Amino acid sequence: QLQACGGGLVQTGGSLRLSCVVSGRLYSSHALGWFRQAPGKNYEFVAFIRWGARTTVYADSVKGRFTISRDNGENTVSLQMNDLRPEDTAVYYCARTIRGLTYNPGEYDYWGQGTLVTVSS
Repeated sequence: QLQACGGGLVQTGGSLRLSCVVSGRLYSSHALGWFRQAPGKNYEFVAFIRWGARTTVYADSVKGRFTISRDNGENTVSLQMNDLRPEDTAVYYCARTIRGLTYNPGEYDYWGQGTLVTVSS
């Protein structure tokens, strides 16, 4: 199971830190991703990190503003979001995959419940 938290309401230019706690053991073959879904839109890939390596990947829309990190000891993946913009408003989800780097939400097999991020202008 994955449990995401940390969402909230923030003004444009503000910051939030999302966390995702993963129950159960993670292996080096696993990877975690963050997706978001704005009202009326499909899931959008945000960021990716391998559990057993330093590989991180970001969507162009968040590159330079968001940072994904992991804490293997705490089985936690975090998403530090800086310089937030109204277009970042969405429900953010963490998810697990065993398929390596993939932007396809259909290739993630476990999902957290989502946490709402609202950025006011």
